Amino acid sequence: MTSFFLSTGQHVPATVLQVMSNQVSALIQPPVGAYTAMQIAAFDVHSRRGISATVKGHLAKAGITTSKRVLHEFRVTPDALLPLGTELSAVHFVPGQHVDVRAITRGKGFQGAMKRHGFHGLRASHGVSISHRSHGSTGQHQDPGRVFPGKKMAGRMGGTAHRTVQNARVLRIDSRDELIFVQGQVPGPEGGTVYVTDAKRALVGKAAIAYGAGKLRNGQLAQGNEPASEYLPEGVDDLPFPAGTKAMAHVMPEVVELGPVKRVAAAASS
Repeated sequence: MTSFFLSTGQHVPATVLQVMSNQVSALIQPPVGAYTAMQIAAFDVHSRRGISATVKGHLAKAGITTSKRVLHEFRVTPDALLPLGTELSAVHFVPGQHVDVRAITRGKGFQGAMKRHGFHGLRASHGVSISHRSHGSTGQHQDPGRVFPGKKMAGRMGGTAHRTVQNARVLRIDSRDELIFVQGQVPGPEGGTVYVTDAKRALVGKAAIAYGAGKLRNGQLAQGNEPASEYLPEGVDDLPFPAGTKAMAHVMPEVVELGPVKRVAAAASS
């Protein structure tokens, strides 16, 4: 994490993410799969250990000669498929847009109920006898005579489940080092693997609500013959489609930051 100053002088926390040599390694499309997706291979591994021969052969079919540590599938529309071996860049994202960042949470070891589940604990008074941070009774009697699975108690915290930070705003794109600056924190430890996608709530969710209400981007009622892009939020047409590649990064500025926010004054009518 680092600090970032907006054009207004506001100081906000930010997390720096790096696109580590992402390449398209496989295409999943009907009738092979029930949906359309692309598999992305990331993080070059130059050591001969740790990568199985099966993975090496799979990457070789896509024309990828360097072993990769991470393989992950992303659902896409049929018109967003890319040729095998295409190298992706950080310019796929644009400053100002919102993204969802998903990763395995940072492991915190064995923790008590207060830290793990937010319990208030017991009274820290006379007679509690240094157990004021315990979770108290588990509430079981002879029947059923056991503790139900999933009971909120002390145990291992973090490091086992995926968490997603939604609607994280992109602040800066650096194509020289393939860096993405996002506002706020993201799950996972430093140096871990994260998966960045377009924000579902800010993009897909708003478009679905607008389509269900029959309203276009400008608030007017739909006639029924408009293209699907008219339901998307403003600014989506500026995103690289179908993806921001290395070739595209060479013709774009090396560093692009979030500019001043446009404010539209609305006149009140009686």
